Amino acid sequence: MSADPVVSTVNLVKIYQSGGVPVPAVRGVDLRVESGEFVAIMGPSGSGKSTLVHMLGGLDARTSGEIWLDGRRADTLGESAWALLRRQKIGFVFQFFNLIANMTVADNVELPALLAGASPREARERRERLLGALGLTGRADAAPAQLAGGEQQRVALARALANKPSLLLADEPTGNLDSRNTRDVLKLLADVHRDGQTIILVTHDARVASLADRVVSLLDGQIVDDGVVGTFRRRPKGTAGDVVELRG
Repeated sequence: MSADPVVSTVNLVKIYQSGGVPVPAVRGVDLRVESGEFVAIMGPSGSGKSTLVHMLGGLDARTSGEIWLDGRRADTLGESAWALLRRQKIGFVFQFFNLIANMTVADNVELPALLAGASPREARERRERLLGALGLTGRADAAPAQLAGGEQQRVALARALANKPSLLLADEPTGNLDSRNTRDVLKLLADVHRDGQTIILVTHDARVASLADRVVSLLDGQIVDDGVVGTFRRRPKGTAGDVVELRG
């Protein structure tokens, strides 16, 4: 394990403006994720989960505070530097798939590897391995529009892993999937985690969170729990809802 965490935030704050009125989304979050950790972020709708993950990937600018990635201050980077960092070190999976419509499945998956510096042969080998693991080998030449929703999400996951990122950020990756496709996605996440992949995953589903090493629970933009996965419990109405009980 490296001396520096893969992700670290210091007093991270995000405030949106709505009609001139400040709306806090993330309030003073301190988070540290070590290399190889799988961290699930849970909380009710509007608790700041997605905003936090989007800031960690440079998709949303913070209002104040610090973001560190692999020991490097990231929140002060310009957009071109963030774009380079994302190509080289970060993989994203969103609830909505964001596949490139005029490219085949194979090309969608290979593109991030090529942009990160892989040779065409390396990119092809990674694509074949990832699509095979997700049961999509026979769909390599299909266009995204020809795929069912579950297939599109599995392609999106393969694409996010194609550049061998230091950090995988996943925002509700199983939110629109049926139970069979959810199992396929969770199996691949578990497999890459066993291989040392660092993962931060937003989910409302305690079953998904149970795969993680740690669960961070947010409420009103603040961390209210951070610990290792234990057993399930129901919290009082008005708090974080059904979450995973934590130890430590």
